[in-house]
Amino acid sequence: MLLSGCASDLGNSLGLDSGGIFRGSGAGARALVVGDEPYAVQVGAQILRQGGSAADAAAATYFALSVTYPVAAGLGGGGICIVHDGASGQTEEFDFLARDAGSGGAYAVPGNVRGFALMQSLYGRLPWQRVVAPAEGFAAAGFPISHALFARTTAAKDVIRLDASLAAEFLDESGAPKPIGTTVSNPDLAGTLGQIRTGGPNALYRGPIGARVIAYSQTQGGAIGVPEFARYEVQRRQPQVMQIGSQVVYLPNRSVGAGAFAGSLFDVLSRALQTPAGENDIQASVVLAVKDSLKQFGISALPPDLGATGFAATDANGQSVACAVTMNGPFGAGRNATGTGVTLARAPSSGDAGLAAAFLTPVIATSSGGSFNFAAAGSGGPNGTAAVGYALARISRGDSMIRSNDLRSTGVAPNETVNAISCQSGLCVALPDPSAFGLGAAGDMPAK
Repeated sequence: MLLSGCASDLGNSLGLDSGGIFRGSGAGARALVVGDEPYAVQVGAQILRQGGSAADAAAATYFALSVTYPVAAGLGGGGICIVHDGASGQTEEFDFLARDAGSGGAYAVPGNVRGFALMQSLYGRLPWQRVVAPAEGFAAAGFPISHALFARTTAAKDVIRLDASLAAEFLDESGAPKPIGTTVSNPDLAGTLGQIRTGGPNALYRGPIGARVIAYSQTQGGAIGVPEFARYEVQRRQPQVMQIGSQVVYLPNRSVGAGAFAGSLFDVLSRALQTPAGENDIQASVVLAVKDSLKQFGISALPPDLGATGFAATDANGQSVACAVTMNGPFGAGRNATGTGVTLARAPSSGDAGLAAAFLTPVIATSSGGSFNFAAAGSGGPNGTAAVGYALARISRGDSMIRSNDLRSTGVAPNETVNAISCQSGLCVALPDPSAFGLGAAGDMPAK
């Protein structure tokens, strides 16, 4: 079932070829997940095969990422999701970015668990417990370090060394990153996920786990308060809507930095594409849009890793979800709250940490008639946002977008990625970033 770029007998029997194309029709044809870390993507595909919706698959993928890819998706972080429900025609945005504590400090108030819980409760089909359980299993029984995770731990080893629990999990006795394939586990995180599985998000925000997180923050010079932690609220709003060629594009609202940056970049790109030169050279138009937007927002330099990741899911019933999450730096603040396994995100106002949220670019595009065409998530920097714009421009021009190499590579910045699902002429494809180590996977979900 895995679309990793290698054909297999199982893949061939299901209609998958070496390009990662699901050629079936009807059941399962639109049930796809794509993301940066393969084990988490497999979890999302499994949820689809169990009859879950795209929202179920996205939530399960996130919780798995909190174990297998905590460099960018820990329980202490935050993010943005956009949901398009084909049956109702409704498109909605969920903003749950990690926030500064009211009294300051280096640690952020986390939003991920609240955000995915709310989205899944409104758009999911499976019980909450089934969405969280695979991540708990990874944390308890262990999982092999993937190529994707190894690349990030290698780059972030100096951050990992500063925390005993992170170092014990990801570094060997010599202080070097544990190699690809090494099985690691996190019993404390398994315990936390077990309580979230049985008690829902309040197990984190209003229970003993939250008390431990707050106490740790305060003993380490943080300033997360009990009321603001317990009362964290997800913002539900209408996404920003733009027209790029023939595509109706839903992206983050301009009230958040991610929407302001992506909106600016897509505005410039859209205008450039209306000129003969821009239409003939999409790549040059994208480069112009990136430079213009970075100049507009006064961004001249970026850290090499903003600690972010993005993923998308679709199902056979016409629902699609695109999400991007961040820890505001690799492994966030580089601290696990004692006894919880919760890695704390950096406060957005701490140095350049706030830049991470500005480049989260979950996007969904439909035709003018409302049929789903494209779901993608750029993350980690402007190249991720630009790659989403490049794909939209090519689709609007009628170009084929059915292989990963059809995406604009983000390879000049290895921790900036784009992952997409594209549907053209009845053919749906999962497209992991061609310059990263992600995966696309199909889930055979019965249509209803």
